[in-house]
Amino acid sequence: MTSRVFRLHSTLELPLDDVHEFFDEVELPVEIDDIDITRRNNTLIIKAVSAEENLSKYTPTAQLKASVTDNRVYEDEDGEWVEEPPEEAGSSFGGGGGGDGPSWGSLAQEEEEPEINSKLREYACFKGDRETVLQNTAIQYPMFEVLRKLALYAENGELTAIAAVDGELNAHRIVDGEERAASIEIVEDPRERDADDSVEWRDNKFIN
Repeated sequence: MTSRVFRLHSTLELPLDDVHEFFDEVELPVEIDDIDITRRNNTLIIKAVSAEENLSKYTPTAQLKASVTDNRVYEDEDGEWVEEPPEEAGSSFGGGGGGDGPSWGSLAQEEEEPEINSKLREYACFKGDRETVLQNTAIQYPMFEVLRKLALYAENGELTAIAAVDGELNAHRIVDGEERAASIEIVEDPRERDADDSVEWRDNKFIN
């Protein structure tokens, strides 16, 4: 029985370098022979190359799509690049004069403190629903498995999905690289409820 992905929503965001590193190391499902990564301006396309020889070369295979944006990162005390600026030390007036006024020596020291190093870093943003993030139906579920691994690799963002495997529905939820408990709740479709109470305009005898 063919596995399918019915619902999917993603807010994953990773440094572009980390995305390339992930695909250099990831173990692909047997249905996928290779991954083709291309960039078109600010769009990243990650396309699955099918391992099945009988799949027509004209059949669009599943692909992941992300937008590429520039985010500013900051260098911390350990020389690591982080997304939040380090807290500035010595921001309060203090010091040894014992008086109520500011210490001019402290002011001079603050003015001489070096600025926090920062730079722009490219990020790949896998954000949107299935039709936006995971496209095309051929070998779509194996590509979804790759996306799940990417979500576990990512430090920021959330991936939620409902998929069918061997006839059973499975719920998935990964938040900031960690698997979370997820369940499926079946609720009444409000469109069906509204349809029962709606007016049939075409056959309404009070309308000419």
